[in-house]
Amino acid sequence: MAGVSILPAEVLLSKRVQEMVLNCEEPQPPYICRDDCTDTDVFVPPSQPPIIDFSILSPLESSTAQEELQKLRSALCSWGCFQAIGHGIPKSFLDKIRQVAREFFEQPMEEKKKHAKGVEEFEGYGADPVPAEGQSLDWSDRLFLDVYPEERRKPKFWPQNPRSFREILEEYTIKMKMFTEVVSKAMAKSLNLEENSFLDQFGTQAPLQARFNYYSCCQRPDLVLGLKAHADGSGYTIILQDDVEGLQVLEDKNWVTVPTISDALLILMGDQMEIMTNGLFKSPMHRVLTNSERERISVAVFYTPEPNKEIGPEEGLINVERPRIFKKVKDYADVHWEYYQQGKRALHVAKV
Repeated sequence: MAGVSILPAEVLLSKRVQEMVLNCEEPQPPYICRDDCTDTDVFVPPSQPPIIDFSILSPLESSTAQEELQKLRSALCSWGCFQAIGHGIPKSFLDKIRQVAREFFEQPMEEKKKHAKGVEEFEGYGADPVPAEGQSLDWSDRLFLDVYPEERRKPKFWPQNPRSFREILEEYTIKMKMFTEVVSKAMAKSLNLEENSFLDQFGTQAPLQARFNYYSCCQRPDLVLGLKAHADGSGYTIILQDDVEGLQVLEDKNWVTVPTISDALLILMGDQMEIMTNGLFKSPMHRVLTNSERERISVAVFYTPEPNKEIGPEEGLINVERPRIFKKVKDYADVHWEYYQQGKRALHVAKV
């Protein structure tokens, strides 16, 4: 990369990764975050994140459901994530979400910039706010939107093109709201808790935020990440992948690529579920690799407790063998973001 003038992160973030790729620009140093001499991706473990079939979880009391609930519990205690099938959302509708996301990002730049965010803002089209000095930038563009409750929505950031975008996202939001109730109840039952335990902690107006991600092709996938390693500050995150692999979770010190399953939703625990379960469920580190040949699209929906609502370990999960390891916290996601910008985890702030 000799001869390339180095631009500060603020200037680079005023551009879009898509623009840089179209202009055949190589990644500049602020995007370099890996050492290809020490960062290995070649290990392929014999196991992958478990698949949970939600179609057999009703009624939750059946023997078949109990077996699947134990599988769910095991997955979240070890992996901190699982692939959900049988969730009741048709593959044809999931394909619509993928398609409308792709159509948005493939529009001319001037159209997308109608919904642009400022460098320091979070919601809208662009890149994440500028991280702390010395932290790398992600090789991706995204559209981040508050989608639930409705009064949190900011219409100026909701694309008018593609024309079907709003209608499809509104329908997806309804389906995600319903699905979070199903998932939260199943997780509670897997731990022998009252089924509304986690729903009560989240609250009836628990926010949902949608993040549409576009990972452009990258000439140096050995040095650049689409999304740097981190754990989520949400309660949990529901991720819809396309057919291009790239998402990895850290399992037993190994980066494991999450397979793409066309009709599956990846459910990934955030720090706040680790707090609510008193450390039983893990909030896994994860990242997204870049690809030199194909771009990648994903849609993540973050499910987070209501603002200013206190959450903490469920009393039923605290005993002599497993004493309380987390205290009660409010607005943890805000603290998490401050640490994330510095390339750090925030979970220790909630420790007893």
